[in-house]
Amino acid sequence: MIPDLMRHTQVLGILGDILKVRASGVGFGDLAIVENWDARRSLAQVIELKRDVVSLQVFSGGKGLSTQARVQFLGHSTQVTFSRNILGRVFGGSGVPLDGGPDLSNEPSIAIGGPSVNPTMRIVPQKMIHTRVPMIDLFNCLVESQKIPIFSVAGEPYNQLLARIGIQADAEIIIFGGLGLIYDDYHFFRSTFESEGILGRTVMFVNQASDPIVERLLVPDMALKVAERFAVEEGKRVLVLLTDMTAYADALKEIGIAMERVPSNRGYMGDLYTQLAQRYERACDYKGAGSVTILTVTTMPGDDVTHPVPDNTGYITEGQYYLHDGIIDPFGSLSRLKQQVIGKVTREDHSQIMNTMIRFYAGAKDAEKKQAMAFDLSPFDEKLLKFGKLFTQRFMDIRISMPLNAALDLSWQTLAECFEPEELLMKQSLVDKYFRQEKV
Repeated sequence: MIPDLMRHTQVLGILGDILKVRASGVGFGDLAIVENWDARRSLAQVIELKRDVVSLQVFSGGKGLSTQARVQFLGHSTQVTFSRNILGRVFGGSGVPLDGGPDLSNEPSIAIGGPSVNPTMRIVPQKMIHTRVPMIDLFNCLVESQKIPIFSVAGEPYNQLLARIGIQADAEIIIFGGLGLIYDDYHFFRSTFESEGILGRTVMFVNQASDPIVERLLVPDMALKVAERFAVEEGKRVLVLLTDMTAYADALKEIGIAMERVPSNRGYMGDLYTQLAQRYERACDYKGAGSVTILTVTTMPGDDVTHPVPDNTGYITEGQYYLHDGIIDPFGSLSRLKQQVIGKVTREDHSQIMNTMIRFYAGAKDAEKKQAMAFDLSPFDEKLLKFGKLFTQRFMDIRISMPLNAALDLSWQTLAECFEPEELLMKQSLVDKYFRQEKV
């Protein structure tokens, strides 16, 4: 039992999952144990301070709580276990292991949150993370220390794409954070990582849809804190995968409404940009150490890119991958850091191939419109239509896997099957070196 002197009993009210108590010497984000009259104990977190009135979000919910409940503050914020022994493990949103593995209670713990990286420790990104997904590696490279979302809508295979990138990326450690996942999605990620042999270098933090909503807010912080430590202390190249950040924003909105805060845009709180930026800005290439790269899923309700979550995300991140109809759209996607690596750490023809392939694909889409409207097609339009079909078949399916150089070679082959050398409008030195016209 907890000594009476350590308990706070002045419960002022209970609103949904929010409990208000009068206390002093408490910090924002601190954890507490709420002991109900029936001896039921629940974990809670401080989410608001107004002088000596403390608001706590009760993890297990406020149902059945009494104003006679007693609150014991633990004197610290949420902590997460960190050591090399957490590799291959699966944790819940509160940091408790879910996989039935060995006990980790004796392993060191670190507090989540805290300030972002000292700017003097950041270096200019100069390395590429190879994903073996041609629409990423070839056209919008994923660069170490980049923060970039996958914009999509419900029903698209964004989780399959995220898992494929995690499996194929040449990062040393994968940190996965699931936010409000249904059980099928959780099982998909866990079984896929295990069957593909990468679970041993992966750490998973999972909040399922049936779990307490406050844990949804802790998952990104735990995942990013662990990633940061692996990068700084172990010098590892870490890739963080988070899905879905819209569920995270919805959790912020739900708690804000429960706290009777005045909403801003479409019910979201006015600090949405700040909350998202505090997480995304953890991406960093550390001087003399490793790196943290953040790839997330952001679903767009109604395919509306002006929705507050994707809209705010776009101001923070360095581009986006736009997934729709099962493909990564080359027109809606953008990597603002790709110029840091294209032609510098990749092959000399990368930039020319990237621009030429997209130019011809855009021409193919125009030719398709002319064909649909029964306009006469020129011989060059026919070439464009052939190229468009080959481009779609060979590069756009997210299930396609190939190294970057193989994708570059296939690009030259595709161009050779459709066009004459003089039609490419590329540097002659590259055409002479790489173009092999073998009609099929």
